[in-house]
Amino acid sequence: MRRISNGDSPMNRIAMFVTGAFAAGLMAAPAAHAEGVKPPMTVIKSPWCGCCTAWVEIAETAGYTVKIVHREDFVPLKRQHGVPDDLAACHTVLVDQYVVEGHVPLEAVDRLLSERPEIRGIAVAGMPAGSPGMGDHGDAYDVVTFQPGTVEGSTVWMSVPAH
Repeated sequence: MRRISNGDSPMNRIAMFVTGAFAAGLMAAPAAHAEGVKPPMTVIKSPWCGCCTAWVEIAETAGYTVKIVHREDFVPLKRQHGVPDDLAACHTVLVDQYVVEGHVPLEAVDRLLSERPEIRGIAVAGMPAGSPGMGDHGDAYDVVTFQPGTVEGSTVWMSVPAH
């Protein structure tokens, strides 16, 4: 007669399977954050860029905890994270599973994290005047979506009017 230990009973095997499946689901799911709690972000920027530092200060004021990583050569990092060359800007932000490229308004980031679309990220190409960190007055510009490494299929995520 075979002796069944507590760890080998049919009920324990079922419980272990369910617990393991639940844990695996949690690890695979995007990070969930309590209402009003914003996820931490990592900003990769040049140590000498004042406009990127201003964007970080705006993000912190909006309630984000920001880790800053200073880099001088961004191209490999941007490519590693799927930023299309056409959308490359002066800093790259990693937040949850998304990439935020350039001087994106924090309202667009908040919406991204709330709606959680199946995209790689959002971007503001270049450094438009009036975008966060680039002064108070400027022309209209768009925040666009992107998939890894391509602008194909990009859509306008948010339009910012001249101000």
